[in-house]
Amino acid sequence: MRRTLFVLLIASLLTVTAAAADNHGPRVEDLAWMTGTWSGPALEENWAIPKNGSMVARVRGFSPDGTTNMIELISIEEENDSLVLRLKQWDPGMKPRYDGFLVMKVVESKDRMISFENTGEGAAVLAKLAYSRPADDKFVISIETPTGQSFDITLDAVK
Repeated sequence: MRRTLFVLLIASLLTVTAAAADNHGPRVEDLAWMTGTWSGPALEENWAIPKNGSMVARVRGFSPDGTTNMIELISIEEENDSLVLRLKQWDPGMKPRYDGFLVMKVVESKDRMISFENTGEGAAVLAKLAYSRPADDKFVISIETPTGQSFDITLDAVK
C-alpha cells in the first residue's frame, strides 16, 4: 500500500512539473507562421525562420514612383519568458531616421497573430504594432501611431 501511494505521489509530481514546464510565455518558434517574403505596392518584408531564440526581418519601403524610401530592421528576441521587438529605420543612404531603437513588448499572442506595444524606451515612432496572417497568402501589419491613428497594411505572399 505504501509503495503504491509513493508511486502515485511521484507520478503526480512529475505530471505537475511537466505541466508547469509547458506553461510559458510566447516563444520565437511560435512565430514560424511569419516566415517568408511579403510584398505590397509600398512595402516589402522578408522574415527569416525563427532560430536560437530570435527572429529577424528586413523591410523596404517604396515611394509612389517605386524608389526605395526606407530600410528597416526588426528583431524579435526571447527575454524574461516573453518576446521583445526592436526596430530601427533608415532613410536612403542608410541615414538613421532617429537615435536608438524602438523597443516594444508583446501584449497578445494567439494563433497567427501577435501584438506589441511601445515600452517607452528608444524612439516613439509607433505606439502599437501587430502582425497577423488571416490566410496563407496574406500578411497584415496593424499600426497605431503615438497620436492614436490606426491603419493596416496588407501584403501578399511572394512565391
